[in-house]
Amino acid sequence: MNFEGCLQQQSAILSVLWLELATNQAANMSNIIETHRLSFSFSKGKKIVSDLSIHVPAGSIYGFLGPNGAGKTTTMRLLTRVIPDETNSISLFGKRVRGQLPGMFSKMAAMMETPALHYHLSGRDNLRYAAKMRGVSYSKIDTALEMTDMLYAKNQPVKQYSFGMKQRLAISVALLSEPELLLLDEPVNGLDPAGMVHIRQLLMKINKERGTTVFVSSHLLNEIERMCSHIGIIHLGSLKFEGSIGELSQKFDKCEAELEVADAGKWVQQLNERNYSAVRIDDNHLSVSLRDKQELPAVTKQLIEIGASLYTVKVREGLEDWFISLTNNFSK
Repeated sequence: MNFEGCLQQQSAILSVLWLELATNQAANMSNIIETHRLSFSFSKGKKIVSDLSIHVPAGSIYGFLGPNGAGKTTTMRLLTRVIPDETNSISLFGKRVRGQLPGMFSKMAAMMETPALHYHLSGRDNLRYAAKMRGVSYSKIDTALEMTDMLYAKNQPVKQYSFGMKQRLAISVALLSEPELLLLDEPVNGLDPAGMVHIRQLLMKINKERGTTVFVSSHLLNEIERMCSHIGIIHLGSLKFEGSIGELSQKFDKCEAELEVADAGKWVQQLNERNYSAVRIDDNHLSVSLRDKQELPAVTKQLIEIGASLYTVKVREGLEDWFISLTNNFSK
């Protein structure tokens, strides 16, 4: 092969390698947060987080949903390095965390539980203090306050704020550095219905107007459903569902029957052999997934015919019932 041919061949190989690299980078950055079988325990006993693999698309509002004690706050602390992840199982912005410290913190902001504010200072002075600590220009203060509809109260002492105003001011502080990723732990906890609506609308506004990815944990199903594009459901430290709202809707469009029956575990296998998806809840209850309620008479008939003692039947429909059923099914 002549010299010109070698150059052409090398150029072709480099083009392929560049395309593969670009494709891999794009694939990585399609998820702004990824965890890779993340596990954590405070002692050698029960794991608080167990083999957790979540995928948060860039530009999404991702709802991290689960009952109290599910492992949400511990996961948030791991993501924000409040608790160090010694296993390097977390990727942010397309790269493993350990190789990005401390620079990655300039691209993210978090509000964990109770807002850390100086109550004796005004709202604006709280932001001035935060801006000075972060090296952010004071010129961004009013923009952050305007984004959260808090300009009107900027000169008022924080000790005079309502709880909802304090939450919004804390989000203003988080927005000062114009983060690509905003992590919020239970931001509507303790708010009245009007306050919940205000925070929900605010997070949707931040996501839409700034393109900020919002990762929000909550145990309040209805709020998550109303504002999030994607959802991860965690229970007892393990992920039970992850997907878009549309995928979740398809899942709970089906109904689920909870049956009170003696020796529940005895009948699960027999129902599954008859093409019914059954799960044991406890010794006296089992759950059966149905395409619709029309299947219920056939299921109960099958149980009675094979000798089960059936006492009560409860049909679960809708997201809330589905969520309660899901977490119950995995609680034993």
